[in-house]
Amino acid sequence: MQTKPYGKSPLQLSALGLGAGLIGDAAQDESQVGLLLNAALDMGLNLIDTARGYGLSEARIGRHLAHRRSEFVLSTKVGYGIDGHADWTPSIIEAGVDEALRLTRTGHLDIVHLHSCNLATLQHSGVVQALLRTREKGKARYIAYSGENEALAWAVASGYFDGVECSVNLFDQASLASTLPLAQQQGLGVIAKRPLGNAPWRFNERPVGDYGETYWSRMQALAFDTAGMPWDEMALRFGAWQAPVTSAIVGTASLAHLQHNAALVAKGPLPAAQVAAIRARFGALGVGWGGEV
Repeated sequence: MQTKPYGKSPLQLSALGLGAGLIGDAAQDESQVGLLLNAALDMGLNLIDTARGYGLSEARIGRHLAHRRSEFVLSTKVGYGIDGHADWTPSIIEAGVDEALRLTRTGHLDIVHLHSCNLATLQHSGVVQALLRTREKGKARYIAYSGENEALAWAVASGYFDGVECSVNLFDQASLASTLPLAQQQGLGVIAKRPLGNAPWRFNERPVGDYGETYWSRMQALAFDTAGMPWDEMALRFGAWQAPVTSAIVGTASLAHLQHNAALVAKGPLPAAQVAAIRARFGALGVGWGGEV
C-alpha cells in the first residue's frame, strides 16, 4: 500500500486507512474484530481512525493492537461524552484525550481531532486552546479538525491545526474546490472520510431516513458515466487520489471488504480525463451542495 506524507509532519499514511466506527459495535464478534485489526496492519494499512463516539472502538484497538503500537498511526476524535464534563468545553477536551490514551493503551495519540463542532464553538469555547495544550504535553502529536463547510474553512485558515478530516467523494466535492487547496498549500494533512459516499448505488429507490439518502439524491442528479467501471472502484480511486488527500478512510467490520477496498485503491488514480469530467460535472450541477457532516 502506497503511503503519502501527512502535511508537513514526518508521518507517512497509507493511501487507504481503516475507519474504526463499525468495529465499535458491541454486536461484533471480539475475535473477528481482532483479526480485522491485525490483518489491516499486515496488509500495509497504517492509519486507524476512531472516535470517542464509536462505542467500543478505542478499547478494542487497545486490546488487540497495543503490542503493535509502533506499526500504525492512531487518529481519534474528542469533544463530548465524558462523565462529569460538559460537552465542548476545555475540560472535556483534555479529559477525552486522557480517556483515549487509557482505552487505547498508549502513551501518545498521533492525531487528535475536534469532532465536527460548529464554527462558534471553534472560535469562542476555548476547545482549540485546550487541544493545543495536549499537544504541548506530548499526549497528542498532531491536532486536527474534523468537519465541513464554514467551520472547516475557518480551521484551515486559522493556523492552529496540523490537519483536517472531511468528506471527499464523487457526490461531495465542495471542499475540493473551496478549502482543501488552501490546506494543501499550508501543509496540512488531509484525511478523506466517506470516499464511497455511503455507497448509494446499493439502492434502487431513494433510501428515506438512511445515512446515504442525500448522496443517493445527488447521484441521481449527477448521473455520472461510469464507462463500465464498478461504482466502488470509481469512487475509491477518485477519493483516495485527489491531490490534497493524504489518506482515505473506509469503515468496515468485514475483512473481505477491507481486502477488496485495498485492492481497488492500489490500482492508483483514475485517468486524468475521467477525473476532470467528474469534477466538471459536479461543478456544474452541484452548485450549493455543501459538505455532509
